[in-house]
Amino acid sequence: MIYLTQLIYIKEGHEATFFEFENLVLPLLWKYKGQLLLRIRPTSSTFVDNSIEPPFEIHLVAFENEQGLEQYQQDETRKSCLHLKEQSVKSVVLIKGSQV
Repeated sequence: MIYLTQLIYIKEGHEATFFEFENLVLPLLWKYKGQLLLRIRPTSSTFVDNSIEPPFEIHLVAFENEQGLEQYQQDETRKSCLHLKEQSVKSVVLIKGSQV
């Protein structure tokens, strides 16, 4: 399994566009043997300590293998929605790993 953790930072006032993007692309994960394990929208009260800006959302996604991840990234439906991501997402911190 391949695990991706994303710290997602949204442009202020573009939450609706981000939700539209998510609603279109997250259902595609299963097609490539991927799944959304966690989708967290943290609040200030959920942080014990932090030295970086708190993200708008945190996603933990898993794919069965690298091929599934690559196919998901190249999916034509997903690619046709990337303008929504570009409009709404300020930045993403991506952490890639595997279970040990």
